[in-house]
Formats: sequence, C-alpha cells, structure tokens
Amino acid sequence: MSENDDIFEAAPSSLQDLIDNDLDGLLDAPEKPKKISSSDRLERAFLEIVEFRRTHGRLPSSATREIAERKLGARLEGILANDEKVAALRHLDTEFELLAVEAAAESLDELLESDDLDDLLGDESGILDVSDLPVIKRPESPDSVAQRVKSEDFDLFEPLFKAKHAELAEGAYKLMPFTGMDLIRMGAFFVLNGVMCFVAEVGEDVDLVVGGKPRQKQRLRVVFENGTESAMYKQSLMTRMYEAQGQVLARTGHDAGEVLDADVESGHIYVLQSLSEDPAVAGIKNLHKIGFSTSNVETRIKNAAYSPTYLMAPVKVLADYRLYNVRASRLEHLLHRVFAEVRLDLTQVDRKGRDYDPSEWFLVPLETINKAVAMIMSGEITNYVYDKALQQLVERG
Repeated sequence: MSENDDIFEAAPSSLQDLIDNDLDGLLDAPEKPKKISSSDRLERAFLEIVEFRRTHGRLPSSATREIAERKLGARLEGILANDEKVAALRHLDTEFELLAVEAAAESLDELLESDDLDDLLGDESGILDVSDLPVIKRPESPDSVAQRVKSEDFDLFEPLFKAKHAELAEGAYKLMPFTGMDLIRMGAFFVLNGVMCFVAEVGEDVDLVVGGKPRQKQRLRVVFENGTESAMYKQSLMTRMYEAQGQVLARTGHDAGEVLDADVESGHIYVLQSLSEDPAVAGIKNLHKIGFSTSNVETRIKNAAYSPTYLMAPVKVLADYRLYNVRASRLEHLLHRVFAEVRLDLTQVDRKGRDYDPSEWFLVPLETINKAVAMIMSGEITNYVYDKALQQLVERG
C-alpha cells in the first residue's frame, strides 16, 4: 500500500463522518446577526452618556465646542425632554441617576431663590457677558498708531476661530455686510480683507483732541486668525471695515445686531394650542401647553397626533421664544410653577392602551403666558402671583 493509499483510508467514509470530525467548526452555519431595534439604539445611546459621566466625572455639555461631547449633551437633553424615553431607560440609570426628576420647589419663592436660577435672574452682566476672555491692559497714547503685533496668547483664541469656520460651514452662521459702528462690540467676529478677526476687548472711553476738537475714542483688542492682534481705535476699525467692504458673522435667522457670538442658544420655550376634535378637549377655553425644546419646535411636534403628551391630536404653535444663556427647562419649570393652580386635570390613553396624565397643559390666556415670560426675564415675577379668578398676574398682597 502506497503513502497515498494511507491518506485515502484515513478520509471520512460518509458525509456524517465529515461532520463528526469537524472539530474546528468549519462547517457550522454562521449565526444571523440580531436585528437592532429602535429600543436597542436608544439604550446604546444612553449608555454612551453613562460612560462619559463615569470617565469624566461630569455630564456632557451641549454648549461645548467639542463636537463629540456636544452631541452627547444634546442627546441627554433630548432624552430628558421625552417622558417615554425616560421611562424606557430608567432601568439602566442605576449608577448616576441621570434621569432623576428634580424635586419641585414647595413654593414659588423657594424656586426663585434657588441657585439654579441665578443665571436667569441674577446675571447683571446680561447675555453679552464675555468677561472670561483674556484681557490685556494697554497704556493709552493719543499720538500712538495701532500696528499689528504677534498675539502672545493666541492659543486661547485659535479654537474660537476654528469653531467659527465650522459653524459657517454647517450653516449655523452666515456672513453679512458690515453696516455700522453699533456692530463693533466685545465678542463679535468680522472678516476684514479676507481675514477673520475677533473683538476680544473694548477699552474705556479716552478723551482726545482730534483736529482741534475734543473727541472720545475707545481702544479695542482685535485678534486676527493669522496670530496677530491690534489695539486700533473703534472708529479705525469701522473705517477699515467700510473701506474693505468687510463682513460680520451673524447667527442664521437673525439680524447681525440681534445676537452676538458670545451668546449660547439654549433652546426654545413654546406655547401650543390643541386642535383636538375630542369634545372633552375642544370645549376647554384658554387651554395651552407650555413646553421646552432644544431643537426646532416644528420638528418636535410633527408627531403630536400620536402622542398623549400632545393630547393625541395635532397642535398649533402660538408662541416660540428662542432663549440664550439660560436653561430652557428651568424657565419652563418656573412657568409651570406660576400656573400650577390651573394645570389641566385629564387622563389620556396612548396607542398601547396605557393611561397618561399630561402635565404641561394649563387653563390660562395666551396673553398672560406672554406677560409671565417677560416678567420672568425682567425679574418682576417675584412680586406677582397668578389670580385664577381674574386670569391675570397680580401683585402680591
């Protein structure tokens, strides 16, 4: 018997023998990948937020310039704004209680005195505060002529320029024609002769004599994206912008002078009217939903007819307040506290037959809601309460 005969004698004599001798599992049928459901995707998304909290010791921010963290922060705010998502994820929230609902204040006074509202009612510097920017004090000299010099701390500003270019590419910002001195403010970005620049500081008024006449001028600290800076006067920058047909960076959807770059858009407070044909809802006068959203309101409500949150019916947007530098959820919570006495008491049944008590609907006139928003932003609300009988905000007795 030859060597080849030995080989053939050792070979399996049947298909079953071949299968039985497949010790490495080469003939095993590959397992079909498990289909990922929307619930699985939601859980994975939430666990990424949990891992960020575990790694960094804090929650991700939706206002940071770090894109990855900003996405996680926006995702967490979206989850917190959706009761159904919160309920679906609660079993995973055992380590840090990220989905825990804050205890409501016992009174309006307690809520107004809480630290969480300091930015809303105690920010004397206003929405244009950029006091955390580095400041260089320069001696004023009437005879000096500003020259561009190397910016020694340019590393502090370089991320701002990169972020601004990214926001232009995304469409969040756009370039608009320079229209006047009023646009030259701390925190503003411009394009001068094709180079982006940033007004990092506006100095105090300086009394000068120009052409034999007394004038007041202000020195600026203008940082350019090429790593240089200038201490030119405000009037000088205006002249150069006009001569070069310079441009200002403005938020898309706003006039150039409305909102500066230093302001962070934090969400929307909206007021909705139900278009329900259900007699139990349609017959209620002055029924309005007061809610908040971190995204476009129209997008938020597009599936209202299928959600008990919106009374299982289409809705109409009556007011949409775009907020800056304050948490929309805090303002919403304060409005809910102001009108707590007239909250709608109604149980809805969702598509799965489960009972749901919508908590954001109130029996209050629209004009009173609008007035409450204005009074909260001005701080006057501390002196007023809602009178259910009069359907108005009245001074505390």
